Amino acid sequence: MFSRREFLASAAVLTAQAQSPRPPNVVFILADDLGYGDLGCYGQRMIQTPHIDALAAQGLRFTQVYSGSTVCAPSRCALMTGRHMGTATVRGNVNPHMPLTADEVTMPEIFKKAGYRTGAFGKWGLGIPPDMHAFPTRKGFDTFYGYLHQVHAHTYFPDMLWDNERESYLTGNFGGGRKSYSHDLITERALKFIDDNHDRPFFLYAPFTPPHGRFEAPDDSPYSDKPWPAPARMIASIITRLDASVGMIVERLKKYGLDRNTLVIFTSDNGPGGLSVRHLNSNGELRGIKRDMYEGGIRVPFIANWPGRIESGTSHEVFASWDMLPTLAELIGQQPPAGIDGVSVLGAVMGRGPVPKPDRHLYWECHERGGFKQAVRWRNWKGIRLRPDGPVEVYDLDADIAETKNLASERPDITDRLKRLIEMSRTPSPAWPPVAGRVGR
Repeated sequence: MFSRREFLASAAVLTAQAQSPRPPNVVFILADDLGYGDLGCYGQRMIQTPHIDALAAQGLRFTQVYSGSTVCAPSRCALMTGRHMGTATVRGNVNPHMPLTADEVTMPEIFKKAGYRTGAFGKWGLGIPPDMHAFPTRKGFDTFYGYLHQVHAHTYFPDMLWDNERESYLTGNFGGGRKSYSHDLITERALKFIDDNHDRPFFLYAPFTPPHGRFEAPDDSPYSDKPWPAPARMIASIITRLDASVGMIVERLKKYGLDRNTLVIFTSDNGPGGLSVRHLNSNGELRGIKRDMYEGGIRVPFIANWPGRIESGTSHEVFASWDMLPTLAELIGQQPPAGIDGVSVLGAVMGRGPVPKPDRHLYWECHERGGFKQAVRWRNWKGIRLRPDGPVEVYDLDADIAETKNLASERPDITDRLKRLIEMSRTPSPAWPPVAGRVGR
């Protein structure tokens, strides 16, 4: 039998547990090759994106947020590890594939430490066999479904997808079949993750593949009757399909009454491809596309939605995807790993204030076709160097968002500063020598 004192103590503990707020869920949706101008809320007029537009209308839409890189694998590395391209392990898409190292701390590992269930659904891009240590399920995710390698993710009708650490075959796609559409399967698994974990804190990472890769879908609705080129109809259809998946996730959160305790972030891994720009103006008013150091290659849509916690509006705060790891760590009361490049911008994401260290700079480099390129942003100034030891182009982004006027000769003071920032941001790496035409290990 309990004594009166023991009974009262037990009742007090139960009352405190019942009154303590449940930690917030986090849903992080990462589109693939979605341009700054691909969404209605960012000025798109041809493609229907009502669910993402609603997220923006009810949340905070950011106009000056940057991806970690101008191509997919390094962009994911920056997001998962909090490191920019001057220090990251993965700084380009390479063959053979380059994995994360065994000792790198990732975003989901921080959530796991806080007691969260973690799931990833879509494209990983940071480890394939035989580098098992870099599988998503070895890097903090309880469950994973989708693609491990970015080239595999080029098709939406693959022969197989990875289900945790085993190959799950899609027999209806054998021999050129088109029975199973990968994005629909991946969306279903993301929704099931919410179903399975709605009664506990969870981190849902959805690196969805649309509109990257081959432009293929079961059909090109709702644009079948548009007098557009066939690629334009298909690209638009894929983006609208992505939008529908976002809507399904939001509705599933509402089903369990989780929407008011869930931070939903939507963004993209880099700029759009050339066909998207040519047909649909996917980079909006920005110059450049995927693989470019100009704004069109690295400035991306970014939406933060949390009903009752984030007020609707537009923010012009400047930050990058490598800031997300420390930001989400602060949200859930965890410490980020030491030595990373990112800083917490939780106040800005929540609409409560400016980013810290407003005088810091952001840095990128690219090892893709065309050789070694670098870029830096400091305050309103953007510096771009298109080859090793080449001249630095200088643009005033406040006055010239389209980067049409190179001010290098007019502002030698700014040119010298940006050049110094470019050179100081890069840590030497045997895997990523700054020599044109050389990439990978």
